[in-house]
Amino acid sequence: MRRSLIFAVALCVFTVCAHADQITLKNGDRLTGNIVKSDDKTLLIKTELSGDVNVQWDAVTSIVSSQNLHLGLKDGQVVVGRVTTTDGTFNVTTATTGTVEAPKPTVVVVRNDDEQKSYDAEIDRLRNPHLLDFWSALLDTGLSTTSGNSSTLNFTLAAKAARVTERDKISVYATAVYSKEDNTSPSQTTAHAINGGIRGDFNLNPKVFAFGFTDFQYDAFQHLDLRNVLGGGLGYHVINTKNTQLDVFGGGDFNQEYYGSYIDNAGAFVPSLTRKSAEINLGQTLNTKILNGRTVLTEAFAVFPNVSTDGDFRFTLDISAATKLKNWLSWQVTFSDRFTNYPQPGLVDNDTILSTGLRLTFGKGKF
Repeated sequence: MRRSLIFAVALCVFTVCAHADQITLKNGDRLTGNIVKSDDKTLLIKTELSGDVNVQWDAVTSIVSSQNLHLGLKDGQVVVGRVTTTDGTFNVTTATTGTVEAPKPTVVVVRNDDEQKSYDAEIDRLRNPHLLDFWSALLDTGLSTTSGNSSTLNFTLAAKAARVTERDKISVYATAVYSKEDNTSPSQTTAHAINGGIRGDFNLNPKVFAFGFTDFQYDAFQHLDLRNVLGGGLGYHVINTKNTQLDVFGGGDFNQEYYGSYIDNAGAFVPSLTRKSAEINLGQTLNTKILNGRTVLTEAFAVFPNVSTDGDFRFTLDISAATKLKNWLSWQVTFSDRFTNYPQPGLVDNDTILSTGLRLTFGKGKF
């Protein structure tokens, strides 16, 4: 009876070991379980008694697997099969090319079948993303009020959403400014403007990209009911690193402007006006991290010479700096300038905004 019990226990142990992976460490310890994955720092093995165990990759001297493992090598090859170890060299028994030797220093990643499937699915998602993948967004707010001898309300709101992949970039953006003075009766609105648009960039190669955009603008104090610009062109990635992106671009667009009628400061009636014209667009964008990466500086400048009316032009300038307080929260300062050298009669040619406040960030993608 005792011999039968011992034999049964031994058989169970042998069966478990035969269907498990085993790693040996420099100090002689051995761990048995299912190898999940490793990189050049740690190896994850799922054991029956201790659950998930992470060990230092440098401490691993031997691997014996009962399952197929995917070994990624420094030269980009991936070798698949069951693994044994001889004198620090992994011997991979493959299904097609027999046994392949892979010295440990040449192995950069190890994955089991499930991890490899997940990795392949993520790579496919990165290369062929769906339209709703990889979106990130930010929301900038600025608010100031006064009371007593003066009673004012000033509010700015800016939002941007972007979807950035290796092949293309889609940006959606909007800015609203509102200001009111309550010292007079009735109260007076002193600023009311809304800007927004959509832009798409498509990389033709690692340096050159094509782009298209449409912008919308409303400004009550320019009596601008709507400006709609539809355009596109080509651009060049001057700098494209992890911390800094600098692009230059140029192209053309069609500008439609609809102005309402009003009474100017001299009491003269100014009739409504519709203006449609072709423009050249030239500009650049900069996005860079400074101060050890805690502050993000963004800048965009574009000038639009009018080719339908000689001498007319306009430009836009946006600069912002946001310092991270938490991963999702920053303090931002933003300056914007909208200039046109052909304003309506009695109006100035320049509108600027300087605001500061909180920035909320959603998602982990680029902008």
